[in-house]
Amino acid sequence: MLRTKIISTGSYVPDRVLTNQDLERMVETSDKWIMERTGIKERRRAGDNESASDLAYKAALQALERAGVGADTLDLIVVATITGDMPFPSTACFLQHKLGAKTAAAFDVNAACSGFLYTLSVANAYIRGGIYRRVLIVGTEVLSKFTDWQDRNTCVLFGDGAGAAIVEASTDDSGVLSVDIYSDGSLAELLYLPGGGSKNPCSTDTLNNRMHYIKMKGNETFKIAVRTLEQLVLDALQKNNLKSSDISLLIPHQANMRIILATATRLGLDMDKVMINLDKYGNTSAASIPIAFDEAVTSGRVKKNDYLLLEAFGGGLTWASALIRW
Repeated sequence: MLRTKIISTGSYVPDRVLTNQDLERMVETSDKWIMERTGIKERRRAGDNESASDLAYKAALQALERAGVGADTLDLIVVATITGDMPFPSTACFLQHKLGAKTAAAFDVNAACSGFLYTLSVANAYIRGGIYRRVLIVGTEVLSKFTDWQDRNTCVLFGDGAGAAIVEASTDDSGVLSVDIYSDGSLAELLYLPGGGSKNPCSTDTLNNRMHYIKMKGNETFKIAVRTLEQLVLDALQKNNLKSSDISLLIPHQANMRIILATATRLGLDMDKVMINLDKYGNTSAASIPIAFDEAVTSGRVKKNDYLLLEAFGGGLTWASALIRW
């Protein structure tokens, strides 16, 4: 039976650092207020001329180099982003061109913070179906360009970055055991960006009403995220006949420390079994899990035969999980 195996990872974050102290000079906030509510100390900001595909390119190059394969061997490129270079063509097409992956199909997935796990589900389906053998999946975001720097409730949260993985068909007993994706569009306006699409095309009104920036109802989103993620991770374990004690590492979406703590508590996991880099990068949406994943792999926290549980929750609303045997 074919199984989807992750053979390499890569990541990239911009050099520019935005600290909580920097934000204190921009809006009415404080390091203490931010840390208590989010756990974030700093985040990265892309340069004025850096786009989502630029960040994706650097992360993808790293993943390709570590895998020891060329871009010309890729069958498919799937990019998760909500801050793509343009409405069209897809950011994946820009990335394909930059990599020189001329034989690869390419398209984007828009599932906000759950986006990378959605790309993994797509790659998993194509590979297990025997359609493609090697796929590049990427999560990339430049959220700083869609953040309202006058809104103290959202501007403290978001950062820029990209993470990538090369996945391919395998017949051994490691790889993706399950990946599950979910959504509820009735809750879309808890976390969304209302301006710029066909519903609210760019106009003087949308600009004046600051509709081209991320909007979030934080308290409502927090409550639903905690409840949903608790059930999500338990369902993933039950589906694979595993117990929480079998999990070597939980790699959650890096959105809020309180959400991460609640999920770990529900699983009965010690925090040394939870991958956290939220304090350094903030919420990078679709890039969050692949950046954390890459950091876990390169730091030696992931070892052969480890069971890894990945979970995310984001705008849509969407949520997703993946269980992997390394």
